[in-house]
Amino acid sequence: MSFKNSRIKIFSGNSNKKLAELIVKELGLQMGDSVVSTFSDGEISVSIQESVRGCDCFVLQSTCYPVNTNIMELLIMVDALKRASAGRITAVIPYFGYARQDRKTKARDPISSRLCANLISTAGTDRVLTMDLHAPQIQGFFNIPLDHLVGGPVMVDYFKNIFKGKKEDIVVVAPDLGSVTRARNLAEKLDVSIAIVEKRRQKANVSEVLNIIGNVKNKTVIMADDMIDTAGTLCGAAKAIVEIGQANEVFACATHGVLSGPATERIENSIIKKLLISDTITLPEEKNIEKIEVLTVSKIFARAIEKIHNDESVSSLFE
Repeated sequence: MSFKNSRIKIFSGNSNKKLAELIVKELGLQMGDSVVSTFSDGEISVSIQESVRGCDCFVLQSTCYPVNTNIMELLIMVDALKRASAGRITAVIPYFGYARQDRKTKARDPISSRLCANLISTAGTDRVLTMDLHAPQIQGFFNIPLDHLVGGPVMVDYFKNIFKGKKEDIVVVAPDLGSVTRARNLAEKLDVSIAIVEKRRQKANVSEVLNIIGNVKNKTVIMADDMIDTAGTLCGAAKAIVEIGQANEVFACATHGVLSGPATERIENSIIKKLLISDTITLPEEKNIEKIEVLTVSKIFARAIEKIHNDESVSSLFE
């Protein structure tokens, strides 16, 4: 890739070093020299071990589990770069934690995603690069520029390859009403129809399927969502699609594989044939089951970083 000058440096926290290394390799650069560790009492220690004065610096850090530790790593790395006179600092956050706390659902609730946005800005970040925010309005929580990428293209390429010439047998399904826009975009790219699972959420991570809007009978279904946490909604929707909608088989895809608690066990025991996730969150070895396939988004992030550094349009990546 080409850069308008060589004063670009990429640093990584501890949350997703594998993706960071793939991005750096794609850019044809070397990883910035830094050490992120902890003191004996758990406090985070950051040491930037090369000059960054006047440089265009990118800090790669997903704010996934352990969420609070990874957020603090990001904030302290940004502060260290700011105090070392970096020219510009971009926080590259493939997965943005606390994104589900984007509004007050009952009295005296916090809006934690807004708080996180304020912290990132206050630390000294000049701009943010992220992917598939759970709630699009979070973009407005930042008072600095934010570039919002989508992971859909890698999913589209995968499904086009395995379902070549079978468009009439495919239906994209939104597992809930909040995923309709995402599912519609995937359906348009694949040139197939769409259906919606109507559910009632009783409490966090617990929901009940009420109805399926659309025809999935004798079809191969692709369920599309932005993230999978405990997989309760996903597996429940898949079961309803087959039992109520009489679909033939179910595939699923999501940008962020949070996969907390009983998620992998539920997916393993579900009727889902294959689950695609991206590498915005590192998949631990113990969760790497046969039904889960990880696709990398390193090329998308590498091209976006190149565009930002060269002061070019990031939106042109999706035209």
